[in-house]
Amino acid sequence: MTPSDAPVLEVRDVVKTYGGVHALRNVSLQLLPGEVHCLAGENGSGKSTLIKIISGVEKPDSGTVAIDGQVHAHLTPNDAIHSGVQVIYQDFSLFPNLTAAENIAMLSELAQGRKISSRRRISAEARRVVADLGLRLDLEADVIDLPVADRQLIAICRALVNDAKVLIMDEPTTALTHTEVDRLFTVVRRLQVRGVAVMFVSHKLDEVLRISQRVTVLRNGELVESGPASDHTARSIAKAMTGREVSEERLVSDVAPDAPILLQVENLSRAGGFTDVSFALRAGEILGITGLLGSGRSEIAEAIFGIHPADSGTIRVGGKVRRIRSIRDAVSAGIGYVPEDRLTQGLFLDVSIADNLIASSLDSYRTRTGLLDRRRVRDSITDLFRRLRIQAPNVGAVVRSLSGGNAQRVVIAKWLDRKPKVLILNGPTVGVDVGSKEQIIGILREQAAAGVGVVVISDDIPELVTSCHRVLVVHEGRVVAELSGDQVDAHEIERRMAA
Repeated sequence: MTPSDAPVLEVRDVVKTYGGVHALRNVSLQLLPGEVHCLAGENGSGKSTLIKIISGVEKPDSGTVAIDGQVHAHLTPNDAIHSGVQVIYQDFSLFPNLTAAENIAMLSELAQGRKISSRRRISAEARRVVADLGLRLDLEADVIDLPVADRQLIAICRALVNDAKVLIMDEPTTALTHTEVDRLFTVVRRLQVRGVAVMFVSHKLDEVLRISQRVTVLRNGELVESGPASDHTARSIAKAMTGREVSEERLVSDVAPDAPILLQVENLSRAGGFTDVSFALRAGEILGITGLLGSGRSEIAEAIFGIHPADSGTIRVGGKVRRIRSIRDAVSAGIGYVPEDRLTQGLFLDVSIADNLIASSLDSYRTRTGLLDRRRVRDSITDLFRRLRIQAPNVGAVVRSLSGGNAQRVVIAKWLDRKPKVLILNGPTVGVDVGSKEQIIGILREQAAAGVGVVVISDDIPELVTSCHRVLVVHEGRVVAELSGDQVDAHEIERRMAA
C-alpha cells in the first residue's frame, strides 16, 4: 500500500528538558497512514522521551503533537489512546494470569465502561481481530504459558481492538528467532494494508532496512537524519546515530596453536536441554555458540556456570577436572557469567554502580583482620568505571538510571573485577545500540588479548562474525557444526542454523 500524503501523526518542534539537560531539542517528524517509519538512535538519544510525549506520558516544554490534524499541546495517556495511538513496549504489558482472548479484549471492555464481562463476547472479539490478521493463536491459553512471539502478536491484536491508527513498537524483535521475525513482519505488512502507521524502534539495523519505508535518526536529543529508507545502508544509519564510522569488519587476532586450554567440555549432557556437547577454549580465544531460540545454546552456558548443572560429562578448567554443581563451584573454578537478562539476574537495580561493581568480589578486598581495604576498593571502582567507559554522572549513580549499554558494562565490569579465567556472556549486546555494541565487543577483544577465554552465546550473526575466532552451531541440543577461519561467515552460519 502507498502511504497517504496526509500525516496521521505530526510532531512539531518538540522540546523537553530534564534538570537543564535537553532530552529533545526542536524535534519534528511525521507518520503517514500505511507506512512503517523507523526511529533510530543510541541509548540516551531521546527516543524514549519522544515516545512518552506522543503517548501522553510526558508533557513537552514546547511544541505540539497533532493526530489526524487535531493539535495537542499536551496529550494525556487517555487522550492518546482514544485518538488511536498505541505503544507496545518490550515487556508487552500483558496480564500473565489471563488468557490470550482476555488480554486482547479486556482494555476494550474497560474503555466501553462495562462492569461485567462476557466470556462469549470477549472470545468473539478476540477471534475477530485474530482472523482479520490471518493469525493462529491459542486464545484459551494463559499468556504466561505462551512463547514470546505469541505474546508480541497478542499485544498487536489488543491494539487493533482499540482501533489503533498509530502503533509504536519498541524493540519488537529483541527476543525473537529469525522465523518469528519473519512472521512478525508479515503481520506488520498486513497492518500497512489496513492503513495503520507503524513507528518501529529498533537497534537491529538490518531489520530496520527490511521493513521500513522511512528512517528518522536522533542523536543527543536532536534530529540528525530523516528520509527514505532506500537512501540508507546499515552503515550510514550507524554513522548518523553515533556521528562516526562504525566498523563491521571481522577483527580477530591469531590464537597461538599451543595456547593453554582454559576450558574443556567433554560429552556434557542434561536431560531436556542438550546432549553430548564437547569443545575446548584456549587462552585468548573468543568462541561463539549460536542456534535458534530453544536450541539448547543458553542451557549449555547455564550448565557450565552451575545454574542448571549437567547430568553427565566432564568440565575441566585450566586442565583440572571441576565438579560444577552450583554457581559457587563455577566461580571458585574461575568462571564468570554475564546472564541474558541482566536487569533481573545480573544487577542490583536500586543500588549504586560502585556497590554493583564489587558485589561479587568483596572477599578479595579484605585484610587479614577481615576488614575491607577501603582504599583498594575505591581504586578498583574508579579503575573499572574508567576502563569500561561507563557513562554516568559518578559511581554513586543508581544502576536503574542507566541505559542498556551502560548497565551491560557494569555487569561485565563486575565479573572482570574477579579476574576470571573464562568469561561466558549470554546475549552480551541484546537491546544495546550500535555504538555501545561496538564498545562492548571491543572490551571482549581486550580481555581475550589479555589471555582470558571468552564464550559468547548469541543469535546476532554479524556480532559473531566480527568478533569470534570459532563458532559452534547448536540444533536440538547438539553441536551440529564447528566453524573457523573463512567459515565464520554470515551466510554459512545462517545455513547451518536452518539445517
